[in-house]
Amino acid sequence: MRQIMVLNAKGGSGKSTIATNLASYYATQGKDVVLADLDPQGSSLAWLEERPAGRPPIRGVDATTKGARLPRSADLAIFDSPAAVHGADLGNLMRRADTFIVPVLPSPIDWRAAEKFLEEMRRNKRIQSKQAKFALIENRARTYTRVYSDLDERLRRQRAPILTTLRDNMNYIRAAERGLGICELAPYATATDREQWQPVIRWLNSKRSKPA
Repeated sequence: MRQIMVLNAKGGSGKSTIATNLASYYATQGKDVVLADLDPQGSSLAWLEERPAGRPPIRGVDATTKGARLPRSADLAIFDSPAAVHGADLGNLMRRADTFIVPVLPSPIDWRAAEKFLEEMRRNKRIQSKQAKFALIENRARTYTRVYSDLDERLRRQRAPILTTLRDNMNYIRAAERGLGICELAPYATATDREQWQPVIRWLNSKRSKPA
């Protein structure tokens, strides 16, 4: 089973949005998808409760409960991780997946926190031995602003691929309200958003995102 985790110790970085959109995309591609929520707030599972019955199914797992297990028959597990994970807690989380996506918001508080967090991730033995890979997403960005330019400049100093820039857009709120992903909204209204997601999907489907 392929296991992908959306990870960032900074709260409010958009982890649940990324996780639910990945889950919905792969479900629409005919994959047997598990959405495993590691966050006690349960945002991803709350999204799943709103999902219409006629949409491609996604299996939810409350991964915060002791002894929670993923169904072995699944093709793919998407983990939505909690905030404020460091040290041993981070190490334990990183044993559960082999591909990590780190969303970062365009604000000085967020990119400074991300720089420290990425350094901690790099010290993980699985990253150092290339048993796991990670990449970045510039999230909720307005590319014409100075703060976005500053974020882009800071993240490009990191030794990690920047997959895409996702715009700050009401489509994500509309999708979240209905238990849907961007890929399930009307194509004419989400053409830009779909295009921005394509580099993420290409990376995840490539050998570059998988352990050596």
